[in-house]
Amino acid sequence: MGRVRQTDIARVAGVSQATVSVVLGGNRTGVRLAESTRLRVLKAAEQLGYADPLEKRPSRTGLFGIRAATPAFEAHPAILAGIEAEAAALGKDLIVFTTAGRTRLADGCLFLGGPVPAELLATGFPIVHIGLRPELGDRVACVDADYASASAEVAARLRQAGHRRIRYLRESGDTPAARERERGLGGAPGSVVRTDGTGLATAIRGWLAEGVTALVADEAVCVPAQRALRAAAVSVPGDLSLAVLGRPPSAPEVSGFEVPRHALGREAVRLLATVVATGAGEHRLLTCPPVVGSTIAPVNRQDSAPS
Repeated sequence: MGRVRQTDIARVAGVSQATVSVVLGGNRTGVRLAESTRLRVLKAAEQLGYADPLEKRPSRTGLFGIRAATPAFEAHPAILAGIEAEAAALGKDLIVFTTAGRTRLADGCLFLGGPVPAELLATGFPIVHIGLRPELGDRVACVDADYASASAEVAARLRQAGHRRIRYLRESGDTPAARERERGLGGAPGSVVRTDGTGLATAIRGWLAEGVTALVADEAVCVPAQRALRAAAVSVPGDLSLAVLGRPPSAPEVSGFEVPRHALGREAVRLLATVVATGAGEHRLLTCPPVVGSTIAPVNRQDSAPS
């Protein structure tokens, strides 16, 4: 017979794998569990000859894990660079997990998107999530950019320039970051347009005819918005002002703010070190530096602004 897994114990004991993990982990967080259930799990483990590969490891390995919902090196290069820099500064080694099942081989783990396994939450394993996860409340420490405050600052810049009729081009996905950007930006009902860029040129011509003077785009749809503006023969900021909630590398001239991704990686490692050492975590929001850019013009000067 091959190596016995916790799923095998769960099947024999007639419980969930999360329950097996809680029992074998010593129920460090005090989950309410019937004594009969605990004994049934231990008996099944003994019958199957289960040996936890973590039992003989040192209490601290000096390893920090990384678990990403998307290919980490493709989707998060700046964050990973920050993680590596801070781990090196703290004398920690890093291990990338392609599945969440073996994360307990490390002292703690950084999660970049995706769900946090229930068994890790139940056992109090040290976790820091990069990106807010409101549904987890205070159970998981988080680091994120302060999208709401940065978006509110962009809205204030537009108001100061006289803009009142604004369309907000929001990415289609309903992520916590997208909700925070929309919350910070505010705006009148009907001003939010979820888009992937399809049909934007025609829509922009219609908005101009309605008296719209500015567009605000999520980082993910800024480049499609710029393409649509060119296709519609609309000059920026001559005909419309444009701001982006973030800063795509391909559009450095657009007014908006910088997402401090490298700093997010470093701060996440520092927070994980705290959680590992003390068991106490928190939610930390990093300031997004403003990018002045050249794409916001006062409303009364837009007709004469350069394209």
